[in-house]
Amino acid sequence: MSFSTFGLSDEIIRAVTERGYTVPTPIQTQAIPAVLAGGDLLAGAQTGTGKTAGFTLPILHRLSDKSVKGPSSGRPPIRALILVPTRELAAQVEESVRDYGKYLKLSSMIMIGGVNINPQITRLKSRVDILVATPGRLLDHVQQKTLSLAHIEILVLDEADRMLDMGFIRDIKKILALLPKQRQNLLFSATFSDEIQALADNLLNKPVMIEVARRNATADKVTHVVHPVDRERKKELLAHLIKQHRWSQVLVFTRTKHGANKLAEFLLANSIPALAIHGNKSQSARTQALAKFKAGDLQVLVATDIAARGIDISELPHVVNFELPNVAEDYVHRIGRTGRAGSEGDAVSLVCVDENKLLTAIEKLIKREIPSQVIAGFEPDPRIKAEPIKNGRGGEPRGATHSRNPPKNQTNNKKPATKKPAGAGFARPATHHFAEPRRAGGRGR
Repeated sequence: MSFSTFGLSDEIIRAVTERGYTVPTPIQTQAIPAVLAGGDLLAGAQTGTGKTAGFTLPILHRLSDKSVKGPSSGRPPIRALILVPTRELAAQVEESVRDYGKYLKLSSMIMIGGVNINPQITRLKSRVDILVATPGRLLDHVQQKTLSLAHIEILVLDEADRMLDMGFIRDIKKILALLPKQRQNLLFSATFSDEIQALADNLLNKPVMIEVARRNATADKVTHVVHPVDRERKKELLAHLIKQHRWSQVLVFTRTKHGANKLAEFLLANSIPALAIHGNKSQSARTQALAKFKAGDLQVLVATDIAARGIDISELPHVVNFELPNVAEDYVHRIGRTGRAGSEGDAVSLVCVDENKLLTAIEKLIKREIPSQVIAGFEPDPRIKAEPIKNGRGGEPRGATHSRNPPKNQTNNKKPATKKPAGAGFARPATHHFAEPRRAGGRGR
């Protein structure tokens, strides 16, 4: 099957072909015809499956193939709204819209917090067909009456599970109340909790349902390993592994913003170029760090889970869990940054005695035992007793199944996090042929 099979316009096929993509992924094979048909869609898919093109391509086709509905005078209305949980993911999705719609007479815009709102207000005075936004900043504009959502024809909730994790359910409900009742709704989620089901029941009308792989599956070409180590020696072990194996591009996850900063400082002090990104970093700092990492100019990027969505790098070889996540499903999200597009990757976890219960929960979720390998010179001290994982900045008590607290001082995260049951979710297929966009940036035109 090729992309021309779907009946997409010649302009879209030309743009896709120029990107070097010819074979649709499983999610695209199912999602594109469903979206083109005009009905609602509920899809289980993680980043790395090609899901962005799965909804972007048919949306571009539908909007370019129809006359504009809306006011007879004044600027044309916003016709499609794509809501995403993080700024980085917003940039990635809007870049897809521009890349695949480059030969169409459609215009797109990114709307995120953490940056000056005035240029966004100015941009809204000209034509915007497709708006990619985070909920918090979108509501800022609604409050200032700088945009209207009265003519939205297509709504996309991308990574809906993460939006609920980050406490956006109230914001989403406010936004839904501003949209016309007659519209197409597309909901994409990597996991499928009770909250997601409730949202889908209230939002979607007789949706087509797509699940592209067994729940909480991990890519077949990702190699998992656990290195037992004392909590106070994790930093040393990480530096040792990076230097010994000459890792050139490593994404490292910590539980907290404070921990991410401290780890990046330690690595720099040990001659390993590293930067941290998290919710308290300015948007410009996050964008610059991510751009350097994607370009291969930064050896180590240390990230929290909230900042990790939207990190999409072709053939990223190594992901390290410096600390295991408190929510087992986040392990699947984290290691999903490697082994993308069918490539190989390593998922390394540094586990101290405090985290044994978290490791057990992860192994139960993914239905496999992760091999354990002690590194010579870093053998754990059996005399050290387990301690509770402190409820530090952004952290949670050990074994918690609810989602983390949203970071402070971030426009897009205003509400308390919702409770998230563990153990259920969609996951990405092991192999596919079409990957998400790989470049940094993605500002609206």
